[in-house]
Amino acid sequence: MAKVIQVKVKPQSRVSSLQRLDDGSYLAHIKAPPVDSLANAELLALVARELGCAKSRLRIKLGGAARLKWVMVDEE
Repeated sequence: MAKVIQVKVKPQSRVSSLQRLDDGSYLAHIKAPPVDSLANAELLALVARELGCAKSRLRIKLGGAARLKWVMVDEE
């Protein structure tokens, strides 16, 4: 079964961090610029590290070119 998490991304931040907000969504500060999918790749690596799962279990379901993204987490 898979779950979807909502993540608001702020690219070109000083540090990379992921924090859970009160409404259950996440706020991700990403060092990479939003160019050539660099920020998306860093986001998936950050989410994988924070959730303790492999990057191969994550994919961006919606919002690939937007700041508000839905990330699908495959749980097996």
